[in-house]
Amino acid sequence: MSELVKITPPLSDEDVMKLKVGDRVLITGKILTGRDSAHKRLYDLIQKGKALPIDIKGQIIYYVGPAPAKPGSVIGSAGPTTSYRMDPYAPLLMEHGLKGMIGKGVRSQPVRDAMQKHKAIYFAATGGAGALIAKNIKAARIIAYEDLGPEAIRELEVVDFPVVVANDAFGGDLYEEGMKMFRR
Repeated sequence: MSELVKITPPLSDEDVMKLKVGDRVLITGKILTGRDSAHKRLYDLIQKGKALPIDIKGQIIYYVGPAPAKPGSVIGSAGPTTSYRMDPYAPLLMEHGLKGMIGKGVRSQPVRDAMQKHKAIYFAATGGAGALIAKNIKAARIIAYEDLGPEAIRELEVVDFPVVVANDAFGGDLYEEGMKMFRR
């Protein structure tokens, strides 16, 4: 059985190195959101040597474009989006301090290599469970790129936000391990 680990961002190298593929993790604290449009803007700013509108050092970015909040709710359904769309941008963001990513689906080899090089981690959130996941989000506010609507960068305050380590900083890959188990 995998270990249950509680973490609070921002993450240090030591925090990341304690996590292994398959660990069940509960995140409490502040995380960021962003999808491909926001990632491209951040990437382009770094390429031009300009300052980012947010501090990504030690941070976790959740790949989500949440639905609008219903009256009395902090946020609407907030399920993960497919992560490979962020793969062209993720290595450079990790080079500049990003420590964690949350999404669904496999990551490319360059992203996995960058996780090892920069001591970063990729968490999988359960796809199709956006309404359930949203219950662990206690506050949400847009902090950059408001013009992107649902894809704006938000700061979420989360309590016991449930994820699983899908790729660790040691090169482990939960998806590959799962396929090996079923080939037997």
